[in-house]
Amino acid sequence: MDPLQHPDLVVVGRRLRTRLDDTLDAELAAARAAAARRRTLRDLFLDADDAGRTVVATTVDGFVHRGRVTAVGADHVVLSRTDGRSTAVVIDLVCALEHEA
Repeated sequence: MDPLQHPDLVVVGRRLRTRLDDTLDAELAAARAAAARRRTLRDLFLDADDAGRTVVATTVDGFVHRGRVTAVGADHVVLSRTDGRSTAVVIDLVCALEHEA
C-alpha cells in the first residue's frame, strides 16, 4: 500500500487546511482592527471628501470651521462654506471633528 494514500493522511490534511484557514482569517481580522486604530485625522477628512460630507472642525485656538470638504492636502484641508467662500484649515490645529447629518 502506498503510504501517501493512507486514509488518515487525508483527514490530517483537511484538519491542517482548516486550521490554516482559521489562522489566516484571524490574522486578517487583527490587521483590519490595527488599521482602524491607526486612522489619522487626515484619513477622516479624506473620507468626508469622498462622501461629500459637511464637517465641523474646531481648532485649538477656539475657532469653529464648518463646510463641505473640497480638498485635502498633506497638512491642510479646504472647507467650502455655504456662502460660497472657502477656508483652509491646518490639520495639525484641529482638535475636534464632527460630521453634520
